[in-house]
Amino acid sequence: MIRILMTLDAVGGVWRYAIDLAAALRHEGVETAFLGFGPPPSPSQRREADAVGPLTWARSGDLDWLAPDPAALRPVADVVAQEAQRCGADLLHLNLPSQAADLDGGWPVVVVSHSCVATWFRAVRGTGLPAAWQWQMDLTRRGLMRADLIVAPSRAHAGALERCYDGLRRLVAIHNAVGALDLGARQEPIVVAAGRWWDDGKGGAWLDAAAARTEWPIHLVGPLDGPNGAAFRPRHAVAAGPCSHADTLRRMGSSRLFVSPSLYEPFGLAVAEAAMLGLPLILSDLPVFRELWDDAAWFVPVNDPEALAQAINRLAADPSMQERLGRSARKRALGLSVRRTAQAMAAEYRAVLGSRRHPVAREA
Repeated sequence: MIRILMTLDAVGGVWRYAIDLAAALRHEGVETAFLGFGPPPSPSQRREADAVGPLTWARSGDLDWLAPDPAALRPVADVVAQEAQRCGADLLHLNLPSQAADLDGGWPVVVVSHSCVATWFRAVRGTGLPAAWQWQMDLTRRGLMRADLIVAPSRAHAGALERCYDGLRRLVAIHNAVGALDLGARQEPIVVAAGRWWDDGKGGAWLDAAAARTEWPIHLVGPLDGPNGAAFRPRHAVAAGPCSHADTLRRMGSSRLFVSPSLYEPFGLAVAEAAMLGLPLILSDLPVFRELWDDAAWFVPVNDPEALAQAINRLAADPSMQERLGRSARKRALGLSVRRTAQAMAAEYRAVLGSRRHPVAREA
């Protein structure tokens, strides 16, 4: 049995990834203890985590993208090391690469890059990182270089990392996963989208512009206000606001179409969940969505509200195409199983531990 310490946060998709993966890892001979950073979880989240593995929430240290300066992150390495020692971890699975930056070399470390500010700025702003944010990129680079293995949730995001950070080694792409879900009822003539809408990378602005031109209303599920002070206020789309995971799935399953207008997306868990529910997908034409959903979704040019509205209206008027795209999406989603992801991750954990015990040259 391998024991790992896995970091997580309660703000975004990392929570869902960590809980689902850890539950599946139990069947692969891996036990997980959780260490959380950032805004604390809700009581229901705590109960969910406790059903999978023990959860400790850090009293010091922050998430890098919420930290005002490097000083706010100085406690992180000590907190991680102390918790790893306390729970008897064999290996650290860190869901923020920066968390590995100041760790000593004694711990085998796997980092997973779910996103990063440098790749976000390139995709969303079309620029390099502003000087005031450079320390975050430096910290992330140090964490990536410290890791025994770097995991990206898609080949597209792996490529984005390589373009931002020179000299990366031991980088592999392992797709994230979605748990099995029953087909949605798809009764309401509604278009649903899910995300953290305060994040400009989710494309809320151009989706809202498209909503002024669509026959069916567009409902935005997810928070409008971020822990970093950012906010989004739609003018044409309907803001459903933050919902529990179960309620989000219910709202998605009762809708007829799903849209993701993202400008930046390392994987896109909400898209995978919508596909598993059998919803037809309309997606911004990003490399990651082509990688995962080519021939199983309708793609529209990024940041083109008119094209998005036309796609929504055409698909809304064509029930047979809705059925065809919904079936294709679900078939593709069934290949993104949590079990497959857990098997791949467990194999990488064992390879890292084996290379530590018997050091050999290994190319990921």
